[in-house]
Amino acid sequence: MLKQIQETASFLKENMHTNPKTAIILGTGLGSLANEITEKYEIRYEEIPNFPISTVEGHSGKLIFGKLGNKDIMAMQGRFHYYEGYSMKEVTFPVRVMHELGIKTLFVSNASGGTNPNFEIGDLMIIKDHINYFPEHPLRGKNIPYGPRFPDMSEAYDKELIRKAKEIAKEKEIRIQEGIYIGTQGPTFETPAEYKLFRILGADAVGMSTVPEVIVANHCGIKVFGISVITDLGVEGKIVEVTHEEVQKAADEAQPKMTTIMRELINRV
Repeated sequence: MLKQIQETASFLKENMHTNPKTAIILGTGLGSLANEITEKYEIRYEEIPNFPISTVEGHSGKLIFGKLGNKDIMAMQGRFHYYEGYSMKEVTFPVRVMHELGIKTLFVSNASGGTNPNFEIGDLMIIKDHINYFPEHPLRGKNIPYGPRFPDMSEAYDKELIRKAKEIAKEKEIRIQEGIYIGTQGPTFETPAEYKLFRILGADAVGMSTVPEVIVANHCGIKVFGISVITDLGVEGKIVEVTHEEVQKAADEAQPKMTTIMRELINRV
């Protein structure tokens, strides 16, 4: 695995003419941020040695390099999910490559179902902590020497980045929530009983991504900020049939708010 990571990083370095320290995983709700990247150049996933290929509708498959404001950044347009059939090592492979490229801060976004009764569709939730509900742990197996065998996860999401994001939301008069995200394997949306269970466990929102990437980023010593857009509600009395298209629509409508917060935050790091 280490040899593959280094091989991929070496290929990318040969094709990069910027030196980003900041990376973004452009999950659901953050796709429009790619339009704000200037001086950009792109590398498609299929051109990159050892890289998986995104198979989900609405997820492009390319790395974007360039500037966001005054910051050199790299962005993943299209992430990988456990439910696509990938192992957790494959899902998190790009994060380890980011470490080899010198990335110090990672910004992630996702669409999620709200289990907190105070949430509404379209709300943005800053992730302050998570619950790992995946059946396979991304650090299972021989420890890659980017971090300790037993990494600390007491501050998986950087508190200073959270503070700055809340400050930006207040300045821009954007309604913001804060809560705990639970990551599940998918690809089914949750049953009413599962929503109820996750709320009992302490989750405010549930989704099918993010947690593995955040765990690996922390293992690598990369600071993380995460944000969810609430695209459906798993609250008793508010649960309705949901489709991927409806999730995408709700995320698209929330994009301007999420993009504003992320753009401002990246430039204040």
